[in-house]
Amino acid sequence: MFKTPSLKPLPKQGDPRKFAQQGISLDGFVPVAELPRLAESLQETTGEIQVDLAFGISVEKKKIVTGHASAELTLVCQRCLENVKVPVKSDISLGIVWDEEGAEALPEYLDPWITGEGVADLYDMIEEEMLLSLPKVAYHEELCVDRQLFSSGKPVEVKKTKNPFQVLEQLKSSPK
Repeated sequence: MFKTPSLKPLPKQGDPRKFAQQGISLDGFVPVAELPRLAESLQETTGEIQVDLAFGISVEKKKIVTGHASAELTLVCQRCLENVKVPVKSDISLGIVWDEEGAEALPEYLDPWITGEGVADLYDMIEEEMLLSLPKVAYHEELCVDRQLFSSGKPVEVKKTKNPFQVLEQLKSSPK
């Protein structure tokens, strides 16, 4: 199902515990330029991340936030070193906790979101989820580099150089 992009920005801060108790749902966008750690990993900081979040209480009586975040981000193609737009999606399933002890008590299917007391930064949480969802290697789907550049067809000769640890190896193998 295709969802039309939201026209309103996601609030930057909110109290996740109150949101969970009230069953609040949020949807909106987060400007990529407002996420500095994510922006460092990108070639362009234009664009927006579409986000929809649902706060609630799980069957285990834990406060949770679930949802999705998606964007088309510009990374460096590792084949041709040009810009490539890559769709990045994150499925969010977090348990809202105060500290590390609370994080250890969460069920396996929930990742911890340690928020402390009071208001939390929703943008930080979205940024963290998007960073975790970035591909390890970005590249164009179509062939962007001539195949002949990958290999010359000749096997590469490896020159054997003198190993600086050869003396230590001899000492190790000599009887005491």
